[in-house]
Amino acid sequence: MDPLQEKIIVDYRRAVADLEYFLGQATPAELQNQSAGTKWTNEELLFHMVFGFMVTRTLLPLVRVVTKLPRSWRKGFARLLNAGTIPFDIANYWGSKLARRVYNRHRMATKLIKTTQSLLKQLGAETPVSLTQEMDFPTRWDPFFHTGMTLAELYTYPTLHFDFHARQLTLNTPPAPPHSQSR
Repeated sequence: MDPLQEKIIVDYRRAVADLEYFLGQATPAELQNQSAGTKWTNEELLFHMVFGFMVTRTLLPLVRVVTKLPRSWRKGFARLLNAGTIPFDIANYWGSKLARRVYNRHRMATKLIKTTQSLLKQLGAETPVSLTQEMDFPTRWDPFFHTGMTLAELYTYPTLHFDFHARQLTLNTPPAPPHSQSR
């Protein structure tokens, strides 16, 4: 297996473990506390972190379709999505506030596990060539989206998003994984 694919697998598993840690350690009151630097509570932000994986799973088929379009159409599609940034931001904010009622502390980890399993199954079916498929993304939607993102970069996106927002939680952080020692 490709080293990048191995890293993606490790990162997805770590994200699941981190989420389980946050949910297992936090009290109901701590989950309702405000996060740092967002308008979400900790529980709403945790769902938003899971949502990054859900979005990735949804984007994969879109990338496969859009990459077949002429370059000018792909650029136009990204511009169209960028033009919809304000409605996207509103839906993103309220979606996380409302969805955490369904995917609350009791269901969130299961959702992330199922979503990462689905993503990893798809990743396992990728070829080195398919991972180079490239699509322009709406750069105003997320700081980790950029023009010319490959499928490989899309697979790495959810953990970048997860880790960024994990720093905004006002919860105890998971212990660092032990480093392997050389023999």
